[in-house]
Amino acid sequence: MTGFFDRFSKRYDRVQREKKRAPGLVSPDDAPLPDTPVDQAHRRQDSGRNDPCPCGSGKKYKKCCGKAS
Repeated sequence: MTGFFDRFSKRYDRVQREKKRAPGLVSPDDAPLPDTPVDQAHRRQDSGRNDPCPCGSGKKYKKCCGKAS
């Protein structure tokens, strides 16, 4: 029965060390996060039939994602 408690206490100690280490991932010397929101890239919605496909395949829109099933 002592083997079980030894394994439990070792695991408990390891988990506690990892919890203490986790908040230190960001050091005080790191640059602060910006206060303004970051602009997100938006997918172009108005693809013409002969424009390149927005999925990045290199095909024309009409031959790729705009193809009628």
